[in-house]
Amino acid sequence: MRPVLFFLGVVFVGLAAHTHAQSSADSAAIRKAALNYVEGWYEADADRMESALHPELAKRIVLVDEKTGKNWLDMMGASRLVSGTRRGGGKNTPKDQQQKDVSILDIFGNTASVKAIMSGWIDYMHLAKWNGEWKIVNVLWEYKPKK
Repeated sequence: MRPVLFFLGVVFVGLAAHTHAQSSADSAAIRKAALNYVEGWYEADADRMESALHPELAKRIVLVDEKTGKNWLDMMGASRLVSGTRRGGGKNTPKDQQQKDVSILDIFGNTASVKAIMSGWIDYMHLAKWNGEWKIVNVLWEYKPKK
């Protein structure tokens, strides 16, 4: 009986330590990375955008070929996104239209899922804790319907 109790105690301590890893500091760092991405875009701040991204970022959207009606996948990496931000990004978006809603959907270990609602689209992001910092690794996004 004692070995079973010892084992359960070790498991409980391990789970408690793992739960502690998802601290308020992690949540704040995840939110900061997402806002560096969102606000970096609106402010055309390439350094801020780059600080949020893993160098091997994959940002994808499913589009429809107007001629064939078939889907195709458009993709950009970190360098293309940072370059687009540097060239002006979303700086022409009026301040009152700069939607910046960030929701942390889940955190588990060194991974997190975040939803960011911006003025013209919605991003679903995967972040990883990389060398002690939260970085955006994947983004799947969709344009909002035109009004």
